[in-house]
Amino acid sequence: MRYGAVLFDCDGVLVDSEPITNGVLRDMLAELGWAMSNEECMARFIGKAVKEELEIIEARTGVRLDAAWETEFRRRRNEALAERLQAIPHIHATVQAVHQALDSRIACASGADLGKVALQLKKVGLIGWFEGRIFSGYDTPRSKPFPDVYLAAAAALGVDPRHCAVVEDTVTGVTAGVAAGATVFGFCPDGPGRSTAASLQAAGATTTFTAMDELPALLRL
Repeated sequence: MRYGAVLFDCDGVLVDSEPITNGVLRDMLAELGWAMSNEECMARFIGKAVKEELEIIEARTGVRLDAAWETEFRRRRNEALAERLQAIPHIHATVQAVHQALDSRIACASGADLGKVALQLKKVGLIGWFEGRIFSGYDTPRSKPFPDVYLAAAAALGVDPRHCAVVEDTVTGVTAGVAAGATVFGFCPDGPGRSTAASLQAAGATTTFTAMDELPALLRL
């Protein structure tokens, strides 16, 4: 077996959440005076935590986002996710196969806040595979593209990061996985706002793939 653990990103890897979350963000930034198309908002913010983008938002809107704004953003975002969120195709069988092959040494390591990640995994029926092994960049000193959340996940599983596989779909996430010392598999299906195979490879992904049912064979489970 090639890897001691597999660490999954959440948004765009386990769940198809990015169009929903970014739609809410786009609407709320437009209310502050920063109008963007769906494509522009996704290109700028996918893979990044809002808390890491406060300076650019303030520069474009003249508004420094406060805790009340973030609370309202999370409320509207969570309401939309609870209504419309879908799992990535084939992810249930893939996660089950990886979980069984690695004797449960899998984790979800996301740049999003823990409440969002848990809501999403419950919504699509994946929480049972990851419960107790969910990690958020909000709980580490630095979020992606820094490696902190992946290092925390690997440490909790008791596996050297160099023996971990990371599954990511953004340049920001791939950069974080590479910085952690892991081998990164880049997920790049076609779709709005999706990273290209070339961009993920340039960031350090050793392998790219376009359908989630390809992953078990790529991991050589």
